[in-house]
Parts: sequence; C-alpha cells; structure tokens
Amino acid sequence: MILIADGGSTKVDWIALNQDKSERFKTRTEGLNPAIVAPQTLKKRVLDNINLEPTREEVTQVFFYGAGCGTSKAIETLEKVFQEIFVKADIIVAEDMLAAAYAASETEPAIVCILGTGSNSCYYDGKTTTSTSVSLGWAIMDEASGNYFGKKLIRDYYYKIMPQEIREKFEKDFNLEDDYIKEQLYQNEAPNTYLATHAAFMFDFKEHDYITGLIEKGVDEFFRYRVLPYGKGKETPIYFIGSVAYYFSNIVEKVATKFDLNFAGAIQRPIDNMIAYHKKYLIK
Repeated sequence: MILIADGGSTKVDWIALNQDKSERFKTRTEGLNPAIVAPQTLKKRVLDNINLEPTREEVTQVFFYGAGCGTSKAIETLEKVFQEIFVKADIIVAEDMLAAAYAASETEPAIVCILGTGSNSCYYDGKTTTSTSVSLGWAIMDEASGNYFGKKLIRDYYYKIMPQEIREKFEKDFNLEDDYIKEQLYQNEAPNTYLATHAAFMFDFKEHDYITGLIEKGVDEFFRYRVLPYGKGKETPIYFIGSVAYYFSNIVEKVATKFDLNFAGAIQRPIDNMIAYHKKYLIK
C-alpha cells in the first residue's frame, strides 16, 4: 500500500493507494508540522487515525509533503516518526511547496504560492523548486495566511478598530478573554493554528469593506515580499493553493493584475491533483 499526504499545520489529507494504483481510502489527521509539534504528539496523531493505524504494516511507500518540512532537521524528525509507525515502508518527506507545485502545474514552469494556515511561495522550473527567502514561519512572516489574518482580527478587536457589527459577531464566535488569548499564544503548542481558526470568520463578511481591505492589504504584502522578488513577468503563471487564496481569489487576482502578473487560479485542496501527478510520474 502507498500513502500520499498533503500536510498543513492544521490538518493533513492522506490517500492510500493499492499497488495497482487504485484508491483504497482517504482520511485526515491533525496537522503534523515538525517545527511546532513534538515528536511524540506527531506519532500519536497518526496512530489515533482509524484508517492508518490498522493498516500501517501494509504500507510500502510514504510520500509526505508538509508545512515546516523545509529544513533537514524537520525532515529527519518526521522520517524517524514515520519509520517507527510504517515499519516496512520507504519514506520520502519534503516541503509542502513541492506538492503544491506538482498539484498546480505538473511539469509547467510557474510561481506557486500557498495561502493557508501559513503562507509561502516558490519558483518551480518543472522539476525543482527554489525560493527567494527561507520562511521563518508564523511569528514574523506568513503574510496573507490564516494566522496572519487571525492576528490582525484580534489586534483590531482590542484596539477597537473593528466595525461594530463585525465586532459583535466576533465576540459571539470566540473567547476573547485576554488571559485565554495569551495562554493560546504563549503556552500552547500550536499558536499559529489557534490564530488561523479566526480567519474563517472573514468568510461571513467577505463583501464588507473592512474585510476586503484587510485581505487586500495582506495579499499586497505577500506579493511584494514573496512574488515580485522572483522577477518574473506576465508570461509566468502564478498558482495559489489553500483556503484563503481559494475563498478570496477575486482579491488575489485583483492584486496580481495591479502588478501586471498572471493569476492562473486557486486550488483549495491539492490532494486529488497530487494523486494524479504521483500516478503519472512517481509511482511505478
């Protein structure tokens, strides 16, 4: 059995294929970002899955692409965890940007971007990915990501910048006690995931000037820091992966047009496209 996984900080989509490449099952676990989650928790999240645990000794290959897997240390951490679980499998762990590139453009050169819980970008030449900057993660980067907008919403609420009608709904939907927020940010394991849970709130007010302005400013920052430095023109397609890009694709396209760049589309969940790529190019 072959496992292919698209892993974010919030969740991981898995698909299992039989040796003849037919689909066996799809499933989901909590996020497996080795940069922010301890190894014992990573292992538990996999073993708690009702599909993966009973079949783990049948697995012969694991292709895992994940957030936080951009360094050798992070890759080694996940490889060790998976080797302990899938004891008969060959393990491949790579950054989620590579999976995004496979899913978005197969072998076509493109700029590929992720706007989900976190954000990132790469230039994909059809085989490999390169970036203009190492990502330092949620605390100081991640422009236009879910956690970026979560920070903005909470900050604007506390500074009383948020419009009253949105403020009232925000208070109903979330625990906004200052002690609770500080505990989630500074004592719990995944503050970026906590912040990103607030971003979905924006979808309820996606036509409101306050929300569209917030989104446009964040996407503008993302383009300036994570797209323009590649120095590519309109001839290079730019693909986006992730829920933020998908639900606010009209704003992403508007900003791309402002910079005279080629917005080629947004994919909410790339797992199905990834499967097609693996069947075509990587699974023999």
